[in-house]
Amino acid sequence: MKKLLSIVLAAAMLLALAACGGKQESAPAQQSAPQTEPAPAATDAAGVEPDPDYTIRIYSNSNSTERTTWLVNRAKAEGFNVSIDDNSVISGDSAAVQAANENKDGDLIFGLNETRWGQIIDGQYENLKLIDWTPDWADEVGDYRYAGKAYGIVIQNILMLYRTDELGTNGAALHFNHWADVVDSGYKWYRQNKVGGTTNMNINSAMLYAFTDPASPAGGVSVDGWKTLWRFCAEGVSGGDDYKYGFDSLNKGDVAISEFYSSALYGKIDAAADGSAKPLLGTFQPENWNLVEIDDGTYYIAEYMGILDKSGRSEAQTETVKAFAEWFGSAEIQAEWGEEFDSFPCNTEAADALYPDGVPAIYQLKNFALSKVDGTDMTYAAYVAAHNAEWTNIMTNLGFYWADNNAPAEPDWDHLDWSTLTQKQG
Repeated sequence: MKKLLSIVLAAAMLLALAACGGKQESAPAQQSAPQTEPAPAATDAAGVEPDPDYTIRIYSNSNSTERTTWLVNRAKAEGFNVSIDDNSVISGDSAAVQAANENKDGDLIFGLNETRWGQIIDGQYENLKLIDWTPDWADEVGDYRYAGKAYGIVIQNILMLYRTDELGTNGAALHFNHWADVVDSGYKWYRQNKVGGTTNMNINSAMLYAFTDPASPAGGVSVDGWKTLWRFCAEGVSGGDDYKYGFDSLNKGDVAISEFYSSALYGKIDAAADGSAKPLLGTFQPENWNLVEIDDGTYYIAEYMGILDKSGRSEAQTETVKAFAEWFGSAEIQAEWGEEFDSFPCNTEAADALYPDGVPAIYQLKNFALSKVDGTDMTYAAYVAAHNAEWTNIMTNLGFYWADNNAPAEPDWDHLDWSTLTQKQG
């Protein structure tokens, strides 16, 4: 995929140059080769120049070793010094937010999802306040914004995939009304083996969507919803720690149906033959796999970027952080980031550069995260954020998810104290 996208981006750059700087319909006009010399210092409206020697401290859960290395080096080529821990030090959105809140040394935070960003915007973390900031590219990210505070970088969604060959449905198409219908599909499916983690939580959010009940004491989810999620765990196949997020289980043919996140899918399929004798085939045009058609759609999240209000930072240093954020969220750099890591940018001009022939099918699915929950004035994303802690506590207290395929005894659903189960252990 990266080779293909490199060709696409090269073509976009040629179009931009041919237009002599005029804005193109199919690619951002500012698309250009990476600069190898530091960019000249910009000056803000108040006449304060950025401090070129300042090291920008970043917190993120989008911090694989490859991502952090790329960002540090690409930023350095642009004249920025950045410090960011990879996922061997900070792993997951909860850890990133907690570390930023405890260390109080952060300049910028990016990644996370609407749940965490809603908590930051609402002031739930004592030491995480955002400065007022509106980048030049704010209008290019559409609705993915907390106006004046944080702006979208990457769109993610959770996918349900299945094999169409003899290791899967043998040619039969799969169509569900709801994600939870997988438990009655008659096929083997993958299930994650722990409660925590952004991807795992998003799978659970997709599974529970059909069971929202604002009047339910069980965290705003009907008891039938928890019963169904238990079945998903008890009858599903755990890949253990070796098969993270379900791609490998599907690729090897251990299951017919699996869940996976969108941003890494095409890259995984490109390299599928490295991990299986009977791999998934066909990146943009599936040959032996497909998306399960689900009437509800799927659960999307967006990763955002915001500038932290760091105590003691000078105006010049703050201008440096703003300049970096302006640069990193731009169409040019988000197209590069998307190419390198198979992610789909919120920035529409970056997306046009990456996919001039149209948006891939995995990003055309209905987004039920933005659907209103009956009986409330909240979107489902807001509803998830409001009940996330309760759901985590329920699953932890009842022992949802275990490392092997030996299910424990099912809870006595008719005699549970939900007021206790929704509280954190201890």
